[in-house]
This record gives sequence, C-alpha cells and structure tokens, in this order.
Amino acid sequence: MNSLKYGTTQMEVDADGSLSYPEPIARDNADKHSRAKPLNIEEEQFMRVFYENKLREVCSAFYFPNKIQATALIYFKRFYLQWSVMEHHPKHIMLTCVYAACKIEENHVSAEELGKGISQDHQMILNYEMIVYQSLEFDLIVYAPYRSVEGFVNDMEEFCGAKDEQNQILKDLQETARIEVDKIMLTDAPHLFPPGQLALAALRCANEMHRVLDFERYLRSILTRQNSEHTISQLIESLNAIDTWVRKYKFPTEKDMKHINRKLKSCWGHSSHDDKKREKKRHKSNKSSNEIPNGPSIG
Repeated sequence: MNSLKYGTTQMEVDADGSLSYPEPIARDNADKHSRAKPLNIEEEQFMRVFYENKLREVCSAFYFPNKIQATALIYFKRFYLQWSVMEHHPKHIMLTCVYAACKIEENHVSAEELGKGISQDHQMILNYEMIVYQSLEFDLIVYAPYRSVEGFVNDMEEFCGAKDEQNQILKDLQETARIEVDKIMLTDAPHLFPPGQLALAALRCANEMHRVLDFERYLRSILTRQNSEHTISQLIESLNAIDTWVRKYKFPTEKDMKHINRKLKSCWGHSSHDDKKREKKRHKSNKSSNEIPNGPSIG
C-alpha cells in the first residue's frame, strides 16, 4: 500500500473478496464521510446481470450458436463465485468468457477479431484468459439445456404418437422452449439444477402456451421409463423452483447502473477527469476500426 505522502489507496480488496480500508493516520470527520463505499450485494448482482445481457448481445452480433452463449454465461457466473466485480471488471471478464467459450466449443474466433468487432483492445482479452481458466479450475465442459430440449421433443413425438400435422406444433413448442431456456440461463438456476430439469421447466412453460400434451402425465412416463428414484412431487417441486428463479429475475435500470458505475469508480479511485481522457482516447482509436454493423456497446 502506498504511503499517505504519495496518496493512499482508498480501498483494498483481499483475495477472498472482503474489503479493508487503510487508515495510516487519524482523519477528520469530513474525510471519513467522503471515503469510498463498496458495492453492496444487490449492486454487485446488478452489475453481473447487466454484463450477462451484454454477453448475449456480443454473441448475437457474431451469430454464435446457443451453445457458445450458454458456455460463456456459465463461465462468467462461475468466475464471480470466486471474485468480486470490485476486483475484476465484468466488461473484461465477459469478453474473455466469450473468447474461451468459442475455443472450447471449437468455433474459434481470434482475440483480434473479437476485439475489433466490438471496439475493444484484444490484448485485454488475452491478459485475462489464464485468470479465467484458473478461476474455473480448468473445468471447462458445460452441459447446456438446449440439447436436452431437443431430446425431450423427439421423445414427445413418440409419446404423443405425433403425425405429420402435429410435427409443426412440436417444432413451435421447441422454439418457445428455447426462448424460455434463454431466460433461465440468465438466472442462478443453472448452478442449482441439472440441464435435464432446466429443459423440462422450459418445456412445461412452452406447453402452457401451445397445449400440446398432458405434461404431468409425460413427466410420470419419464420417471417410469428411467426407473428414477425421484418422485413426481420432487420433480415438480424442482420445476416450480426454476420457474421462481425466472419470475424474480430483475434487470437494473439505467439510473441503477449510473449510480453503480460512479460508486465503482470511486472505489477504484478513478476521477472523472481520467475517465474523460480515456474516453477521448478510445474514440480516436475507434475511428479507424472496422466494427460489426450495429455491433453492441458494452459500456
């Protein structure tokens, strides 16, 4: 930590994410009141939620398949089980998670291409790559619910004895379920439930719209055929819990994010003058870059 003579650090973040404040000498009350306050739990959550949505925008801009988006989201969520947003900015981690997901899912996009497409320095992505892998303990295989949805829909065809005219209804069911999975993936449910249950929760929501089959009867048939130890009541309880996660999902307002960003910059000791200089420099460098048409702004 720097001495007071040369300007103290306003806040320190320990390895476990806890915060401490250096107090080299006694300060007057006015100075203590102006001391940077850390983000609270809800503000940290809002920061992560905001950049999880930005992650989806990046994946959409590059037309990446759902599997890459899901893998990147899980990497991002797991990374922040280990770290605070006050230690590593989510913008940097989000881009690195997309890059890592492309690698592991064998849809390789170079860091240069990814950085250029969204007007960011690709070196930052490379700098954070190993930090992300280490934080994930190199456990990089992700099982997303999208393939489970497809498998269950194929099974439903046999269960319903679907004929040609019913196949389109099942396709509509699958597409609606895919949208529901997108919603589920933004919540904490993927940490708590296996992909099969996430897929069934999405299909149950989709079935409420399309009315394709008696869903509880279908669930009973799955348990019977698989000789599962789970009871129907246990399975339904899990699906209800997943629905609850989706219902209570909250996205921060623009006002929320402005407040959180100001607070975060205060924690890091960034002045508004420094921000303006960086923004001016960034705009100059962007003039010569080739961006994706209508590419996402990542804040």
